[in-house]
Amino acid sequence: MIFNVSSSSGWIEVVCGSMFSGKTQELIRRLKLASIARQKVQVFNSHLDVRYSKEHLVSHDKSTLAARPVKTAKEILKEVDKDTQVVGIDEAHFFGEEIVEVAQKLADSGKRVIVAGLDQDYRGEAFTNMAKLMAVSEFVTKNLAICMVCGNPAHYSQRLTDSGKRIEVGAGDKYEARCRKCFQPEK
Repeated sequence: MIFNVSSSSGWIEVVCGSMFSGKTQELIRRLKLASIARQKVQVFNSHLDVRYSKEHLVSHDKSTLAARPVKTAKEILKEVDKDTQVVGIDEAHFFGEEIVEVAQKLADSGKRVIVAGLDQDYRGEAFTNMAKLMAVSEFVTKNLAICMVCGNPAHYSQRLTDSGKRIEVGAGDKYEARCRKCFQPEK
């Protein structure tokens, strides 16, 4: 897709998918390209995601980019500089539905907003805030992983532990990607 866009026009891009589908890797790639293009970029992540680093986005393949951890989506509005052109937000599913309003305000102010997060939880149920973000965004990219059981395309995150909490931060120690056939949702 090639579009001729005005520098004063904002928009929202969503990168979603299951665990291990490359969401953070794609977010980092887009943000680095914006930096190479000499655009002012600010990056935010949920304070809950401390798997690899507190102050960096880190993909499972160890790509990194400095990021500011925030507790709420509304903190992002306070931290974004007026002259920032691109705002990156990772792990958007960790934020409440206020992330939708925040992304819209940023885009309405002329910023390119790139948001990454899981579209479904470990039960295969949609994260409402991600579904709403996809509905209001101009661009949606859904990444697929590879099923760890059979090798088919996977879009589910199979939880391997039994915590009962909807959100449990983890990586390969707690989750693996599964296809529709191999996914076993918690009952």
